[in-house]
Amino acid sequence: MRKTTVLGGVTLAFAASLAVAAPASAAPANDGAACVQAGLGTLKSLGLLQAAAQQKVDYSTLADPVNGPIYAALPAGSYLSLGQVVKLHTTNPDLFAWCR
Repeated sequence: MRKTTVLGGVTLAFAASLAVAAPASAAPANDGAACVQAGLGTLKSLGLLQAAAQQKVDYSTLADPVNGPIYAALPAGSYLSLGQVVKLHTTNPDLFAWCR
């Protein structure tokens, strides 16, 4: 039960940091789809797609608010479901280098 609580807290902290890091984009739906495809392609090219699908990627290792490739400050242990990551690509594409 503790692991679920910690994970939930990390997810909330991640979402909160993203909300502060960049405003929601008003990009058209096609741009969102292109961003999602680019994100999935990036995970695949890094050999992380399967690990991401299994919620085994610590996105804090890819995050740097200044240099990216994920432009946010994330706490260590920022494991998200692939669905959450896909949604962030459509709601906050400016967070991702491959969507800029």
